[in-house]
Amino acid sequence: SLVRTFTPFYFLVEPLDVLSVRGASVIMNCSAHCESPPRIEWRKDGSFLNLVSDDRRQLLPDGSLLINSVVHSKHNKPDEGYYQCVATVDSLGTIVSRTAKLTVAGLPRFTSQPEPTSVRRGGSAVLGCEVTAELAPLLRWERDRQPLAPDGRVLQLPGGALLISNASEADAGLYRCALDSAGTPKYSDEAELKVLPDAEEPQSLALLKPPAPLTRLPGQSALFPCVAAGSPPPLIRWARNQEELPTDGSGRFQLLPGGVLEIRDVTEADAGTFTCIAESGNDTLEAQAELTVQVPPRFLRRPANIYAHESMDIVFECEVTGKPTPTVKWVKNGDVVIPSDYFKIVKEHNLQVLGLVKSDEGFYQCIAENDVGNAQAGAQLIILDFDVAIPTLPPTSLTSATNDHLAPATAGPLPSAPRDVVATLVSTRFIRLTWRPPASDPQGDNLTYSIFYTKEGINRERVENTSRPGETQVMIQNLMPETVYVFRVVAQNRHGPGESSAPLKVATQPEVQLPGPAPNVRAFSGSPTSVTVTWETPLSGNGDIQNYKLYYMEKGQHTEQDVDVAGLAHTVTGLKKFTEYSFRVVAYNKHGPGVSTHDVVVRTLSDVPSAPPQNLTLEVRNSKSILLQWQPPPAGTQSGQITGYKIRYRKVSRKSDVTESVGGTQLSQLIEGLERGTEYSFRVAAMTINGTGPATDWVSAETFESDLDETRVPEVPSSLHVRPLVTSIVVSWTPPENQDVVVRGYAIGYGIGSPHAQTIKVDYKQRYYTIENLDPSSHYVITLKAFNNVGEGIPLYESAVTRPHSVPDPSPMMPPVGVQASILSHDTIRITWADNSLPKNQKITDARFYTVRWKTNIPANTKYKTANATTLSYLVTGLKPNTLYEFSVMVTKGRRSSTWSMTAHGTTFEL
Repeated sequence: SLVRTFTPFYFLVEPLDVLSVRGASVIMNCSAHCESPPRIEWRKDGSFLNLVSDDRRQLLPDGSLLINSVVHSKHNKPDEGYYQCVATVDSLGTIVSRTAKLTVAGLPRFTSQPEPTSVRRGGSAVLGCEVTAELAPLLRWERDRQPLAPDGRVLQLPGGALLISNASEADAGLYRCALDSAGTPKYSDEAELKVLPDAEEPQSLALLKPPAPLTRLPGQSALFPCVAAGSPPPLIRWARNQEELPTDGSGRFQLLPGGVLEIRDVTEADAGTFTCIAESGNDTLEAQAELTVQVPPRFLRRPANIYAHESMDIVFECEVTGKPTPTVKWVKNGDVVIPSDYFKIVKEHNLQVLGLVKSDEGFYQCIAENDVGNAQAGAQLIILDFDVAIPTLPPTSLTSATNDHLAPATAGPLPSAPRDVVATLVSTRFIRLTWRPPASDPQGDNLTYSIFYTKEGINRERVENTSRPGETQVMIQNLMPETVYVFRVVAQNRHGPGESSAPLKVATQPEVQLPGPAPNVRAFSGSPTSVTVTWETPLSGNGDIQNYKLYYMEKGQHTEQDVDVAGLAHTVTGLKKFTEYSFRVVAYNKHGPGVSTHDVVVRTLSDVPSAPPQNLTLEVRNSKSILLQWQPPPAGTQSGQITGYKIRYRKVSRKSDVTESVGGTQLSQLIEGLERGTEYSFRVAAMTINGTGPATDWVSAETFESDLDETRVPEVPSSLHVRPLVTSIVVSWTPPENQDVVVRGYAIGYGIGSPHAQTIKVDYKQRYYTIENLDPSSHYVITLKAFNNVGEGIPLYESAVTRPHSVPDPSPMMPPVGVQASILSHDTIRITWADNSLPKNQKITDARFYTVRWKTNIPANTKYKTANATTLSYLVTGLKPNTLYEFSVMVTKGRRSSTWSMTAHGTTFEL
């Protein structure tokens, strides 16, 4: 019965936004409910209206505001603005309504007028007539000075334009739009619409009225025009966020005549990009427009009524949503709450009141507002006397310590004052108090305590409660440094709170003054390897700065380096060139390091590169040009942004005559205009804005004698010879017979049983190669292909068995030299040769013998034929007439053999 109850006090009706015209009458509705009838007043643009002596504006019995004959001119707009209804019950409090906007449509004016236009029968036409947004609802159209009859084909678009679809002769006439805003209508210019016969020729597709961006609220409808003309008649489809929309008439999306998309009952999820696709024959046109959905503020959590005692802390909760995100302000008894030490906005929108006093009672309202609306929700705060326990409410918003000790009081003796209250620990921002139980209850096991405290000179006390019975100490947190506080302690038993201890004044410690951050830190690079950093003396804690520490770190690294500095500047040397570094400064005084500055980032200056480009390769393109390719210098050696490459080249035969070419940042260059069949040397150096770095070593290549064909792959090599040893095979070959196709090199494939295990590529000049690291006594298959930039040619195959390990490999003999083929007839060729391992007179005195082998390349797969001879010549008979043969010779002595000699060629005579 001692507890006062909350008083229902709220608005039954709140004013809504109104659009009016000059001279009209407007009612702003408002009605509030309370057991004592409230007094209603009105504010306009924040100031109270004096309605007593006002002959145009009057308060109606239910609290609504009537404005007779709205006044509105260019220089006098007394009625347009924001209105708020204020309800007050004396001795209880005040509440305010949402704010409502009264907009007065301006003087009727057209921003664009209809223009004469023509339309093919069955096509669509758009007549323009634009007015400002607030006049749009007042616009209507006439044809031949008669109001337009309702017709599904005729549609007024947002903004005012008129769309006529599926036009017929009956639509022809003079059109004008009218504004019914103030008494007599205002008319636009008249414009004639002509309806032409059907087009006989196809007409190109055109968009007469593309969609325009729209902003809507949930529940409203939206119209996107997409008016197209063309022959055949265009078909219109719509998509949202690239997904086609169903417009079959069953859902909220409707396709109206003329290609207009209507969205009924707009939702937040409808927001996005709408695309209309117009198709006529093979023509397609697209246009896009954005739908923005704005949502007025809505409460997810409203403030709840609160009971409290003086000195307690409370929080009114308020959670809102909306689009754009609403802002929130708090109102107490009709006045805006200004945040202070004791009134704080916490967790975005909640209101925290610290150290309640009796005058804090009343009605608190959370007012949320965004571009499209505002809303209010309120709650009542009742402050009870200390001897009245706080009733248990549904989850309350009390934030002080538990209030279990506020159990209902019963009659009986109350405790005397707690004794010997002292501050046993005093810091900058907290104080620990201890005391002894009251003399009336020296054991004090069942006593709880409330500690009241305030800043000296402030009448707003705050309270902290002990957490369990019998506890005689408390820690008071979140104090201000170097501030005097006044503390008193009250004991409470089951009968209620007792006497207060005498006030105790305690001053918190001053904050240790560490230096603040050094202002105006600047860094600039004076050279490619140094940076100078400057700063100023910190604004706080600067009385006794002993020194500064300058920290720096290469960007992308994780280890800082530091240097001690006595003054206000320092140059760091030994840095990497053209590299970003971050710098920060910390000031030190006798208490230690202060607050670090923010990082400043600077890049050291660039320099010439310190290393040459990498991997320079040459490729002979033809008899007059060579392609150079390379990679940049290694990352840490570029010393700046590479701006280009310098190429120097010369003939190998004339080293002093050097040509220089400067290219861009590309990693290749075709050098043209060279002499045929000439060897050239090249070197490349990288450049920055600072100059040219070191060059690569000279690399040489020889231009071709003649311009060869490289539109196809090379032909098959004309021969392939293999000679197996124990762990290697010597491969020798001759180039393709057709010398007109470019050969850039040879690919040798080999492996046990298959040639695809390994591939080696060699230069086009090479004629033999030793395949190493093979297994003894193993059967290897070997292929040889000539290749160029088009690809690889047809392979030649050979196989060989490596020799067994146990037999020591005798050193090979030298092959015969000077092999010559002399054609004697249509089927006989004499082969002669010399043997350099014989004495000069070429006399054979030992048991050596020679093996001659020959074959023709037609067909390509013919096998070699062989014959042995003991002299330095051999007559080969039985050959085909008019046929090219190749011949080679090897010498054998005991277990030693030579490789095959160079090849000789000969063509037999015709029959």
